[in-house]
Amino acid sequence: MFKLGNFLTLTTFGESHGIAYGGILNNFPAGLEIDYEEIQHQLDRRKPGQSSIVTQRKESDKVQFLSGIFEGKSTGTSIGFLVPNENQKSKDYDHISEYYRPSHADFTYDKKFGVRDFRGGGKSSARETLNWVIAGSLAKQLLPKEIKINAYVSSVGDIFCEKPYQDLDFSKIEDNDVRCPDAETAERMISKIKEIKKEGNTIGGTITCVIQNVPVGIGEPVFGKLQAELAKAMMNINAAKGFEYGSGFCGAKMKGSDHNDIFNEDGTTISNLSGGIQGGISNGMDIYFRVAFKPVATILRPQNSINKDGEKVVVEGKGRHDPCVLPRAVPIVENLAAFVLTDLYLIDKLRKI
Repeated sequence: MFKLGNFLTLTTFGESHGIAYGGILNNFPAGLEIDYEEIQHQLDRRKPGQSSIVTQRKESDKVQFLSGIFEGKSTGTSIGFLVPNENQKSKDYDHISEYYRPSHADFTYDKKFGVRDFRGGGKSSARETLNWVIAGSLAKQLLPKEIKINAYVSSVGDIFCEKPYQDLDFSKIEDNDVRCPDAETAERMISKIKEIKKEGNTIGGTITCVIQNVPVGIGEPVFGKLQAELAKAMMNINAAKGFEYGSGFCGAKMKGSDHNDIFNEDGTTISNLSGGIQGGISNGMDIYFRVAFKPVATILRPQNSINKDGEKVVVEGKGRHDPCVLPRAVPIVENLAAFVLTDLYLIDKLRKI
């Protein structure tokens, strides 16, 4: 069975144009008073139709809890949840029932399973991520309140937020449609996305995530390293193409004498090129990482492709699609990070019982 997590685990079901999406969360501790409003808030940040630079599919994305919660508190049994699909337009995909869209999962799903749900990509649709947002926003409620997780759009195409995260005000992330806390850079990003959308094209970029006030000791040796678990979760996001933490790929160009984080007497470090993780275990410094996202594969212009018989065809996207995944991916990154951190946090607590 394929799942997210090691101790705290999530399994999911649903397709983009099916009746509903949903999931089952196992090993969630009993006795937590559930903040329903926060869960819905995170879903609202991810849902389609919230601005002119995202897909205009209209979904309320209201979560329904089926089990594991009684009188507002977790019971310790499996938490089941469901989100109905309300605004499917399957006819928008009739023209690709026999065609393979370039850089989509159409070809690989068909060859692997011998059948595919071509309506919105079926299980390969990014709509699956609403399950992860629900699970992550639930999991985050188990973490100590002082732990803060903030993600933001740090680049769109060749437009970069040049300020280091330490100089940004994370409270301004929600002040604009692109979710970049630097107002001037955000305006340029939004203009670029609108320009690309008018062309019938798409564009990619990066999201930076910062996790602060994590206690020392979260993460497991060898196969449960904190950065490895974060990378696995992030690379499961649709359109994710790269992950780096700390100094990342820039660190590969440095000398050890420049890269090593020198200790202060209290165990903190003068620099933080390790990205808050050493030996796969949190060291108490800020954890920061970046995820690269490719341009959305569906473009509203003709492309050469093939059909199921290997014959050459021309494919053109129709319907409602994101010109850029980044604004809606911000809450996905945040809540997946929360899920990973909570899973490892619970494992650490169990060891100390």
